[in-house]
Amino acid sequence: MRANVNLFWILFGFFILADAAYTIWALIYYGRPEWVGTVAIGLTGIMSAFIAFYLGKVMSSQGGVLPEDRADANIEDGDAELGHFSPWSWWPILLAASTGICFLGLAAGLWIVPIGLALVTVTLVGWVYEYYRGNFGH
Repeated sequence: MRANVNLFWILFGFFILADAAYTIWALIYYGRPEWVGTVAIGLTGIMSAFIAFYLGKVMSSQGGVLPEDRADANIEDGDAELGHFSPWSWWPILLAASTGICFLGLAAGLWIVPIGLALVTVTLVGWVYEYYRGNFGH
């Protein structure tokens, strides 16, 4: 993480210098600043500073070095519980199909969209509550 923070601070410096060079070049060549490029390069530098600041705050608040940041770490050191996934569940496939029907309605005819939204509602509720009914009910 430290390398990422340093990289974004370096990018911030680069974009600010590039912005100054671009503005000076535009003043010499055109006699006036070229606003679109000047603002775009400057905002890119500011965004790099935002990312560097955020990553620095995250790094200082995590309370130690993560396994991903250590050179001597193994792959299994960073292996944590990612959540519970149902490999047998059909609800995500049905939700994707009903979302596809909604997008089909936007492309082909708006009368299909309410049908797709109804199907999205049913499949989303089914996916959320699949462990609260049947053999897996709590």
